[in-house]
Amino acid sequence: MSETRIERDPLGEMPVPAWALYGIQTERARQNFPISGLRPMPAFVDAMVWIKKAAALTHKETGRLEARLADAIVQAADEVLSGLHRDQFVVDPYQAGAGTSHNMNTNEVLANRANEILGGKRGEYRPVHPNDHVNMAQSTNDTIPTAIRLAVLATLPRLDQAMERLARAFLQKGREFDHIVKAGRTHLQDATPIRLGQEFRAYGLTIERNRTRLKQAADALRDLGIGGTAVGTGLNAEPEYPKLMVKHLSAITGLELRVGEDRVQLMQSMGDAAAFSGALRTYALDLNKIANDIRLLASGPRTGLNEIILPAVQPGSSIMPGKVNPSIAEMVNMVCYQALGNDLTVAMAAEAGQLELNVMMPVIAHNLLYAMEILANASRVFAERCVEGIQANEEQCAYWLERSPALVTALAPKIGYAEAAKLAKEALAKNVTVRELIREKGILNQKELDEVLDLRAMTEIGVPGQRKKA
Repeated sequence: MSETRIERDPLGEMPVPAWALYGIQTERARQNFPISGLRPMPAFVDAMVWIKKAAALTHKETGRLEARLADAIVQAADEVLSGLHRDQFVVDPYQAGAGTSHNMNTNEVLANRANEILGGKRGEYRPVHPNDHVNMAQSTNDTIPTAIRLAVLATLPRLDQAMERLARAFLQKGREFDHIVKAGRTHLQDATPIRLGQEFRAYGLTIERNRTRLKQAADALRDLGIGGTAVGTGLNAEPEYPKLMVKHLSAITGLELRVGEDRVQLMQSMGDAAAFSGALRTYALDLNKIANDIRLLASGPRTGLNEIILPAVQPGSSIMPGKVNPSIAEMVNMVCYQALGNDLTVAMAAEAGQLELNVMMPVIAHNLLYAMEILANASRVFAERCVEGIQANEEQCAYWLERSPALVTALAPKIGYAEAAKLAKEALAKNVTVRELIREKGILNQKELDEVLDLRAMTEIGVPGQRKKA
C-alpha cells in the first residue's frame, strides 16, 4: 500500500499511490484540501460518471473519438455505476472553486480504468487520456452545473417517496382520529373545538403541498447547459453535441431532460439550484413545525397536554426511570435545522458567482444533496417509527375540551361578544366549565344548551343553534 508511481502534470512531478485509479491532479487536491474528511455525495459521483459516459457515446456517434476508446470509457463508467471503484472518488467537498478537482478525479479514474481494459497501465494515460478523451468537448464549467442538475433530479424520487409515506401516515391518522373532538389552541391558548383528525389531516396535506412544490421547482433543473464548455459559448464542442448529450443522458438516467435555451445563462446563474433549495427550505420549515406540534400534543404524561401517545422507541433518561421522550420528533427537528443551514449556504454560494461562472458550485452540490438525503431519511423514519404508531388519548382530549373557556364563542351570536367574554372570565374564576355556568345561570334551557354546545358540530362551518337538521 505504500508503493507509489510518479505522474506528471503542468506543475511538475509527484508520487501517486500505486494502487490508485485516480491520478496526479486528484492527489494534489487530496493534499490541498484535507478539510472535512467527507467524500463527494454518491449522487454527485454518479452524475459526473453519467456525463462522461454520455460524452463517450456522443463522440463515438459523431466519429470524433475512436470507437475502441469510447467503448473502454463506457465500460469503465459502467463499472463505477455498478458500485465498483467508489473508494477512488476522494476529493473533499470543500475544494478549489468550480469543481475542477472533482471533474479531474472522475476523468482520471475513468481514464486509468479504460487503459487497463485496453491492456495499458495506471498512470501512463495511453491510449486514453483524462483531458483529451474522457473530458473531450467538456469543461468543469459545464459539467459540474449539469451534474448538480442530474444529481438532484435523480435523488428527488427517493425524497418524494419518503414524503409520500409520511403524508399517507398523517392522512390515515386523520381518518382514524376523525371522531375525536378536542380543544383547539391558538397562541398556545384555549380556542374553539377541532377534531384531532382535522389536525392530522392538515399535516398530511401540508406535506402533499410540499411534494408538489418540490416537483415544480425541480422542473427547471431539466434544462441542461452541457456543451457550453468554458464560458457557455460552446468552444471546442460540435454543434450537434448538446442535443446528442441530452439524448444519451436521458437514455442513461431515465430522466426527462431538455437542451437548455441559453448555455451562457445556465452557466452564469445558479438560480435554478437556489430555487430548488428554497423549496427544500419550505419543506424543512413545515416539517419542523409539524414535529414540534407532535411533541407538544404528546407532552406530559401528567403535566402536559397528553392528547396523543407516541410509540416508545428508547428510554428517555439516564437518571429518571420510566421517562420516555419524543425521540423521533426531536431527531426531525435537528434534521430540519441542518437543512435550513444547508439552504443558507446554497443561497449565499449562488449569489457569489462572478461574470461567466459561479465558482462556488461544489458547496452548492454538497449542501443540496445532503439536505435531500437527510430530509428523505428523516421523513421516512418519522412515518415508520412515530406517526404510524401514534395513539389518541380520547379521555384526555375530552377532558381538556370540556374545560375550555373558548366554548363561549358558540354563545356570541346569541348573547353578544361582551356577555360571552364575561362568562368566560367567570368560568375561569369559579373553576367551573362553561356548560356548568350556563346551566347554573339559566341562560339557556337544556335543549338550547345542547344545540349551541354541540361540540362535534362546532368543528364544522355554521352558526351554533342555527344548523339545519340532516
